[in-house]
Amino acid sequence: MINSTQVSYFTLGAYFDTGLFKYLYFLVILTVYVLIISANVFLIVVICMNRSLHEPMYMFLVSLFVNELYGSTGLFPFLLVQILSEIHTVSAAVCFLQVFCLYSYAAVEFFNLAVMSYDRYLAICYPLQYNTRMTFKRIAFLIAASWIPPFLIIVTTTSLSFTLQLCGNIINKVYCDNYSIVKLACSDTTVNNVYGLCITAFTLIGLLSLILYTYMRILRVCFSGCKQTRQKAVSTCTPHLASMLNFFFGCTFEVLQSRFDMNNVPNTLRIFLSLYFLTCQPLFNPVLYGLKMSKIRHVCKSLFR
Repeated sequence: MINSTQVSYFTLGAYFDTGLFKYLYFLVILTVYVLIISANVFLIVVICMNRSLHEPMYMFLVSLFVNELYGSTGLFPFLLVQILSEIHTVSAAVCFLQVFCLYSYAAVEFFNLAVMSYDRYLAICYPLQYNTRMTFKRIAFLIAASWIPPFLIIVTTTSLSFTLQLCGNIINKVYCDNYSIVKLACSDTTVNNVYGLCITAFTLIGLLSLILYTYMRILRVCFSGCKQTRQKAVSTCTPHLASMLNFFFGCTFEVLQSRFDMNNVPNTLRIFLSLYFLTCQPLFNPVLYGLKMSKIRHVCKSLFR
């Protein structure tokens, strides 16, 4: 029985020998990472440099894109090193740092999507009051609320895991995962489990209920309003809804494969499911918003011309 502060390294057990294919995987992962960095940075620059895009919705998009960069940087460089490495080990300090980065990325993503749904709710359901309600102070408060509470929540999560007594150091993932570390514990994990359930309940019952409520109200306006109102609502809400569904399904895949025995599932598929919401969301969002948001699309077209 060893304390987690005495563990010098963790072994990532999900990697397997791929021979020369590891160079192909390296190139694929590197290409995806470069695309994510390029697309998100490009849209951040476009929004910040163009005054016509200095509106609340686009400020929240900048917050979302910054989070995509943050989450991707916490994962992809680590994957690239591990793919080429012969021994798939990671120091305890780096492992807990990655747990903090990836979990805080997921939490901030959920908070950002909730804030964006609230913004769309105000814009469509209360268009005449939108500018008076969505002031600069309100925007700054909502962006801060998208980042500060998730970081505080994940600091507590990581701290609780760090103090556990562990009976092993093998994590059956391609990256460090908090639940996998908790499963290695031979001390009491009641506090970890209760805290995790409370946070999950808050996220699902609180934030998800807020998101669903706002979209129900938006749909109600769509069906009761004129054609122009419906078109505006659909054009602005479709990207947000698609992003939310993509992220929700990705998180569901991750929870299912972490909580249930999936030994009968091929190893490659398990790895893909565990990486889905960490890789597809940062790549999916800039493409989706860049193509669907008419203002961004027009600004990008003018730049390329």
